[in-house]
Parts: sequence; C-alpha cells; structure tokens
Amino acid sequence: MKTPLVSIITINYNTPAVTGALLQSLSLITYPNWEVIVVDNASPQYSSAELKKDFPFIKHISSPVNTGFAGGNNIGLHFAKGEYAFLLNNDTEVTPDLLTILVAHLQQHPECGIACPKIKYFSLPDTIQYAGAVGLHPLTSRSYDIGALQKDNGQFNDIRKTDLPMGAAMMIPVSLVKKVGVMSEMFFLYYEELDWSARFKKAGYEVHYVGTTQVFHKESVSTGKNSAFKTFYLFRNRLLYIRRNYRGWRWLIATSFFVLISTPVHFLKHAVKSEWGHSKSIIRALRWNIKHDPFTEPAIHSSSVATQLSTD
Repeated sequence: MKTPLVSIITINYNTPAVTGALLQSLSLITYPNWEVIVVDNASPQYSSAELKKDFPFIKHISSPVNTGFAGGNNIGLHFAKGEYAFLLNNDTEVTPDLLTILVAHLQQHPECGIACPKIKYFSLPDTIQYAGAVGLHPLTSRSYDIGALQKDNGQFNDIRKTDLPMGAAMMIPVSLVKKVGVMSEMFFLYYEELDWSARFKKAGYEVHYVGTTQVFHKESVSTGKNSAFKTFYLFRNRLLYIRRNYRGWRWLIATSFFVLISTPVHFLKHAVKSEWGHSKSIIRALRWNIKHDPFTEPAIHSSSVATQLSTD
C-alpha cells in the first residue's frame, strides 16, 4: 500500500491541555507519513502556541480571528500539504492504527468523499456515540446516530455507506476539497459538516462509515454540555441548513415545522425551567435567519485570514 501524506487538522479554542492530550495520542500513530496542523482560533486566554515546545512536530497557526469550526478547519486546509486531510476535534484521542485503515479505505473506494471512523465516548470507552447516521427526517430535519449509547460488542465493526458524517473525525481526499470547495463558514459551529456532505453528494460522492477503527470523543468540552451558546447555533444552523439544502414542498414542510412547532415547544420547555438564556437564544436564531441570505459567506472569511498567516 502506498503511504501518501495525511494532513491532520485540529482546532484549539482556549483548551490547550485538551489539545495536548490529542497530540500525545497522535504521537503513537503507526502510519508513517503524516503532519499535524493545529489552528488556534483566536483563543482569548489559553492559546495552543506553547504546545510547540512539547510537540515540535506540529505546524501551529495562530488566527487573529475566531472563524468558527468551519473557518478554523478551512485555515488548516489552506496550509495542508497532504493528499488526504483528516479533520479531527481537539477533544478526541485516537488509536495507533487509525490512519492506516482510513487511508487504505479511501484508496480502495474512489467513490468515497468523506470517511468516518467509529466514535466512542472517552469517559465511557465501551459505549458508542457514532456508528454511521440516518439522514435528516423530512419533517423535523433531525438525524440520529446509529449505535448511539449502545455497548460496543463488535456489532458495528462493519464498513458501509452512511447518510451523514460526524464532524469530530472525518478524512477527505484533498483533491475532492478542491473540487467541492471548503466548508461554509456561515454555520460557524454545528451543521457545517452536514451541509458539506450534502455538497459532496451533489458532486457524486458518498459518505462511508469505517467501523474497523475508532476514535474516543470528550463530548462538548469547548462549548459546554448545556449552554445558551450551543442552543443558539444548533437552532440557527438547523434552519440555515434547511434554507440552503431543501427545495419545494420539502422546504415548505420542514420550515413550517421548525418555525411553528419545534421553536415554540423548545422555547416553552426552557421557559418553564427558567432557562431564559436558552429561550432568548432561540429567538435570536430566528431573527438571524430572517436577516441573512443563506448563501452569503461572512465578510471575514478564512481565505482572507489565511493569506496573512504563516505556520510556527
């Protein structure tokens, strides 16, 4: 098997200790040809720049602007030299054979645009978070992850086409990124990988789940497990995804359900618990979608930021 260069890209935002744990696990990878690009997304307090001392093999990029998950990864892609890019959350840890298996899969399956490993919970290493996903429901625009919260007894050690990737760990041929384009930075956080995969599918490529390897995920370290910040982006971006990807009756049905049913129900659920920050976030999410065109990228974009940066 050929061993083309793999560019591993991860984003740090104020959590260098978490990023350092990932880098420690990456240092044990058995695949012989890889680089690691760490993009610090304008961390207000705790930059990852100091990690260069303990992990001299990394390429470190300090962005002066937080362009979100999509923008940070796009900056990393700008500097990537590899034939394959592996986008990996900083709150994950990997197994030594991870790259070997994913690269082999992509080499053998040119129809695959995005390959994702099995993802399990770091705090519950025998419990599955993602073993592929069932696509967005035409009414609710919600998906669900196959195998979620099940004990891993090898029942998902298969390889198959799946509807959706999981942004925590995705390997993509860089040649296809050049063809399909980078992630939309309108999303900033959440749903960007779903929108990206929709574009890959429109270009004729598939999403594959590769259950013969695994990643361990420390869920929601950066954003908090139950924050108004998270609520805003989840609600804002679910509607944004609908606006960008649905047409005709599907658009009308999904939008109507979201605005007339899902939004009031969740608003009241948070209000009953006196979680006013969450309720306000839902209203802000609706207002944002009213004011913004779904295809106009942010004025401050990673492409303009990246051209002014260099690696450390």
